[in-house]
Amino acid sequence: MDTPSPAPPQTDLAVYGMTCAACALRIEKTLNKLPGVKASVNLATERARVRLGPGAPGMEDVIGAIRRAGYDAEELADTTRDAEKARHAEIYTRERRLFWLSVALTTPLLLQMAAMLTGSHAEWLPRWLQWLLATPVQFWIGRRFYVGAWHALRGGSANMDVLVALGTSMAYGFSVAVILLGLPGQHVYFEASAAIITLVLMGKLLEARARSRTSAAIEQLLKLQPARARVERNGETVEVDLASVVAGDIVQVRPGERIAVDGDVIDGTSGVDESMLTGESMPVSKEPGRRVYAATQNGNGALRIRATGVGARTQLAEIVRLVETAQGSRAPIQQLADRVSAIFVPVVVAISLFTFAAWWFAAGDFTQAWISAVAVLVIACPCALGLATPTAIIVGLGRGAQSGILVRNATALERAGKIRILAVDKTGTLTLGKPAVTEVVASAGTDADEVLRLAASLEAASEHPLAQAVIEHARERDLEHFPAREFRAVSGQGVLAKIEDRLLGIGSPRFAREQGAAVDEHVVARMAQQGRTVVVLFTTAAALGYIGISDQPRPSSAAAVTALGKMGIEVIMLTGDNAQAAGAIARQLGIAQFRAEVLPGEKAAEVLRLKQSGDVVGMAGDGINDAPALAAADIGFAIASGSDIAIESADVTLMRNDLMGVVDAIGLSRASVAKIRQNLFLAFVYNVLGIPLAAAGLLNPVIAGAAMALSSVSVVTNSLLLKRWRPVSRTRRAP
Repeated sequence: MDTPSPAPPQTDLAVYGMTCAACALRIEKTLNKLPGVKASVNLATERARVRLGPGAPGMEDVIGAIRRAGYDAEELADTTRDAEKARHAEIYTRERRLFWLSVALTTPLLLQMAAMLTGSHAEWLPRWLQWLLATPVQFWIGRRFYVGAWHALRGGSANMDVLVALGTSMAYGFSVAVILLGLPGQHVYFEASAAIITLVLMGKLLEARARSRTSAAIEQLLKLQPARARVERNGETVEVDLASVVAGDIVQVRPGERIAVDGDVIDGTSGVDESMLTGESMPVSKEPGRRVYAATQNGNGALRIRATGVGARTQLAEIVRLVETAQGSRAPIQQLADRVSAIFVPVVVAISLFTFAAWWFAAGDFTQAWISAVAVLVIACPCALGLATPTAIIVGLGRGAQSGILVRNATALERAGKIRILAVDKTGTLTLGKPAVTEVVASAGTDADEVLRLAASLEAASEHPLAQAVIEHARERDLEHFPAREFRAVSGQGVLAKIEDRLLGIGSPRFAREQGAAVDEHVVARMAQQGRTVVVLFTTAAALGYIGISDQPRPSSAAAVTALGKMGIEVIMLTGDNAQAAGAIARQLGIAQFRAEVLPGEKAAEVLRLKQSGDVVGMAGDGINDAPALAAADIGFAIASGSDIAIESADVTLMRNDLMGVVDAIGLSRASVAKIRQNLFLAFVYNVLGIPLAAAGLLNPVIAGAAMALSSVSVVTNSLLLKRWRPVSRTRRAP
């Protein structure tokens, strides 16, 4: 008898049917009760990461436990990604269709309510028609809330689905009773039940859209790696699918191609653009013995590479895993509402039942008992509670968008204001991300303009970022080029050419020395200590001049660092650049702590280490290499000029390409969270004051409904005050 193969120690599952944070918590609780199982569930990505220890059941039993809890799941494989994308698109289309249908059915009911609030007491919409309009909203469009409430109650908890289902059902049920029993002088509340469902559906629609963008971020990463590679096999070079490449294969990379695997160079020299890993714009010279990484861009030299990491074992695959693991989080505000609901709902139901029993048995008045009990439930309807957070979020997000701050979700809006440590990428975030000439030193017998003119003439045919910096600086000084002949490029080192029958060269100090030129080591060392990349213009005998090239800080970076410090936030710079360049920028900007020469995984690890202090940690960056750290942070800020994956991985996108946007985002967060807390207070104060009055028979359902509407109006009005918020950067620029 064959023994079954052991289950893998860790598996990712796609989970279907979750509607709120309580659902994710309930699935976690269910799975962690199984022997040997350690599970974490991510609502944002709709996935469960399951670790199977000794004595753990098989994966079929794990999935079965999820299904018994009222949900569905399947093992996540590479082939599942396309299916997930299609499912997210289908969900969004369905949610949008149901929302607009709900709007169409609810609008006539709301128009009649508006007419009555203006003084008209006549119901111009027949009650049978109100009933007809509200019924599909309640039981067809709103079916999801009943299903979610059933799962919550069966699991021993009460979430927002319970509140929505309970409040709308009582408003709807009382209205039906008024019609069927012909209760004289009683109003109906179909508009209340339909409006609540419509508003909640709007939030669900936004949630479905956000989830579709999460899957797009992962796809953007996966597209970076080539699908095929040229491999040497049996004395021939053949092009094969990347899936068939194994560690130890010899892979050929032509100039200008993306590298398909991680590996070691065994032949050839070239400059490789590793900005997707390090974030640095300077190509890295590669020669035999140096390591290269999948998805990086090869320069103008051919390389032969011995593959050491392929498929899931590449640096790119590690970035994908880091983003998938860290991206998405439970909304603390929603968790608070769910915890409150778990206490609030049973208490309200108990008060309502007690009120009904007290009036019926004590006073013998069934009608009054029913009216008072319903009044308790109507005034406790979660309309204001449901509006408290989304209205503040909608206004806050809109105000942020007007100020160039795009916030992904409520979690980001809440957490940004709690940041105490901000890790910041250097290149492209604190700096402009573009090499520029910052110093020209001419040797004796020449001048700076002559050095620039000759250097630009030699670099005229080059696309290298350093060459472009020299050419651009010469152009800014209106220096014309000399014609160069017999141009010869030495990959990763420099170029040689003849100008007016004189052999000249330009390149690194090492290249100049190798060509026989005497180099002033004092000038080279001084520029290097200041964080500049040194380019030498030389003849075969002597150096003619030295050009210092570096990435310059953004004009507002120093002011942003100062402002963050005044807000009680410590700024730490993380960069893949060398320590000298990093130190120079840190000194200019007043940053006390920095980490240099860190790779993407190390950036994420550093963020996780900072989080161990218990402080809320933010991360600001712009490159693909920053994506894991942006996802690992409590709150990630991306510069809009950065890579798509950085923007998708971040919680906040800053459209102004300005670190001062982080200051503004934190200020907006603190203002929005203050409004949310005020709204929650307003939402509950009506219940605290109104429920006892309703239970005592001093409020009928009409007045209870008016109080409920008033609480909603006060919440919305308070949220609209957020429009007065002004960004710090705009205030600083004001005359």
